[in-house]
Amino acid sequence: MKAILLAAGKGTRISRKISNIPKSLVDIKGKPLILRTIEMLKHNNIDVSVVLGYKRELFLEILDEVKIYYNPFYSVTNSIASLWFAKDEFSGKEDIIVANADVYWDEEILKTLCNSKEDILMLYDSSRKEEGDYLFYVEDNILKDHGKELLPEKISGEYVGVSIIRKEFQEKFRERLELLVSQEKYNLWWENVLYSFINERNVYVKDIKGLFWGEVDYIEDYHRIIDHFNELEVEK
Repeated sequence: MKAILLAAGKGTRISRKISNIPKSLVDIKGKPLILRTIEMLKHNNIDVSVVLGYKRELFLEILDEVKIYYNPFYSVTNSIASLWFAKDEFSGKEDIIVANADVYWDEEILKTLCNSKEDILMLYDSSRKEEGDYLFYVEDNILKDHGKELLPEKISGEYVGVSIIRKEFQEKFRERLELLVSQEKYNLWWENVLYSFINERNVYVKDIKGLFWGEVDYIEDYHRIIDHFNELEVEK
């Protein structure tokens, strides 16, 4: 199994609060967030690739034994362009986890992905509705709608930022990724590749309510992750 971590963006909403470093380099109890994720993945025998952009030199100082891709257009594109630079990973030989590198997630969430059977699986959290940033509307574990402005009755939970694409679907996924980029839709998220299949086939999702995760978009998110680690230390 492989994993691709997307770490090219600037993270403008929180950047001034964290000394203008990339979000995935925030310190989590003495270790950059992205290193915690990489170590977790490697511990589970998963090969890791990272797509860099903004301040890549800071990542290169700490990253070791991972494959590096670079999006030189990070300031004028979104994550679909970053994933395009790593498109050759989608060869259909191994299942691939794709995750936004500014998300903290742990081995319980990783197990949920690895134990799934669906050829596409996106994770969401039904406990995060009112405060959710990017929202899903789900019926019978199938994604029906998505967005930042869903009507309250159409909100099932918040997208986590972690998905898996099994090898049997990768050819179609790569074709659609290349198509959207060829149409100059550079400002889409990488997840829009999956969303584009909603009316063609089932895009499966799984609720991870009760498992801890956190996306570092705002300083409050960062403090919530730190509080979680403090609680774990107290429990020990």
